[in-house]
Amino acid sequence: MKRALFAALSLVCGAAFAQAWPLKPITTIVQFPAGGGSDAIMRIIAPRLGDNIGQQVVVENRVGASGTIGAAYVAKAAPDGYTLLCAHAISNAIAPHVLKEKLYDPFTDFTAITYIGFTPNVLAVAPNVPARSAQELIALAKREPGKLTYGSSGSGSTQHLAAEVFSMRTGIKMTHVPYKGSSQALGDLLGGRITMNFDPMPTVLPHIKSGKLMAFAVSTATRRPQLPDVPTFAEVGVQGFDVTNWYAVMGPKGLAPDIVAKVDAAMKKTMSEPAVRERLEGLGVMFEGPGTPAEFDAFVKRENEKYAKIVKDLNIRSD
Repeated sequence: MKRALFAALSLVCGAAFAQAWPLKPITTIVQFPAGGGSDAIMRIIAPRLGDNIGQQVVVENRVGASGTIGAAYVAKAAPDGYTLLCAHAISNAIAPHVLKEKLYDPFTDFTAITYIGFTPNVLAVAPNVPARSAQELIALAKREPGKLTYGSSGSGSTQHLAAEVFSMRTGIKMTHVPYKGSSQALGDLLGGRITMNFDPMPTVLPHIKSGKLMAFAVSTATRRPQLPDVPTFAEVGVQGFDVTNWYAVMGPKGLAPDIVAKVDAAMKKTMSEPAVRERLEGLGVMFEGPGTPAEFDAFVKRENEKYAKIVKDLNIRSD
């Protein structure tokens, strides 16, 4: 009798809590340093999301291990809606299949909420490299195997995976230089200390437009309006290049459906606002993708299956 009463009270209290939520600021964890794509996207969204949800949304950077440090922090957080994750293809679909230490299950340890969109990877090359196209870069790499270097935001990142796919498809050998985030790799790329990066568009776009970096290819099926003169990988002869960066909001496992619905509604309202959408589009974000939390959940499962196969087929391991 007591157990039944306690269970009933728990359900009532849980429902009342979900209805009252949010009662305090919400923290959204970004797993990469300031200046990267995830950070830029979430800092555009956070202020208006806070207005639409009725509480301040704080962005906190917890970096390391290809984004898995920040993701693990959210996976272990209380499922009360006050700690959310700016999820990424790296932390929630790729890195867990590459890194030796498994900090969480990328599919079962999170609650899918809202898919934001995706950005292509751009083959960005330092201006001191003696090549002016992807074809010339490939020829250079074949003449000097292992000499050309590429940066990434860590083993198991989309940059790492993209470079491995590129190497396999073209028959070249390059040297991987992992960093804690895109912004750190970008500094060495701009300084000419590494040869190239397969970086998310938001990170490298301003430097390509200013002429500080060269762009040789984008990873989408068609050219992007932000870089209309840059060919796709297929156009330069590299087929089967299916690596992009998707961004989303997720919570810990066991998040109440009412809270999921409230965050999802506030996110969709925020992203539909012209000022927010224009800024995200300016970074190269494309919004095609799953529309509901359930569709997003199924998408995450498919992404994990896809990247687990790619990692296995390419025999990619953490450095």
